[in-house]
Amino acid sequence: MPRVVHTVTDSPYGPLTLVATDDVLSGLYMTGQRHRPAQETFGPRDDAPFTEALRQLTAYFTGESARFDLPLHLAGTPFQRRVWAGLQEIPYGRTLSYGELAERLGAPNASRAVGLANGRNPIGIIVPCHRVIGSTGGLTGYGGGLDRKRRLLAFERGEAAPEQEGLF
Repeated sequence: MPRVVHTVTDSPYGPLTLVATDDVLSGLYMTGQRHRPAQETFGPRDDAPFTEALRQLTAYFTGESARFDLPLHLAGTPFQRRVWAGLQEIPYGRTLSYGELAERLGAPNASRAVGLANGRNPIGIIVPCHRVIGSTGGLTGYGGGLDRKRRLLAFERGEAAPEQEGLF
């Protein structure tokens, strides 16, 4: 049976719940996030496996780093994992449409499936699903809410510092 534990940290975008499966990051969820698993599936609180993830998140939120280099445990279908890998290729401060991502994945007619997989991303921010937009350039659904998506994109473009919703 895998060992699942979690921690909670404050961020400029509200509390973040980080989940590890066998000491590898397997979830990063925002408060009120769509498709957020039930709290009881996160296991007991144990801060130990999250030291490096928290260090890298701090560097990201303070503008000191634009990349994450962490081992990830992404549980999903093979197609979902392909989409999530594609998300990690979108450069910091840039966006891509669902259709463009589908094209990059070699499935040009699968923009709707890409959108569904994007919405099920279990490791928000680090696997940057917020960087995917609609075909007309408009902001479309985001599990963490459109306001957070807008703020994350503005932060990455250097247009705004993250507003503090809690101490970080």
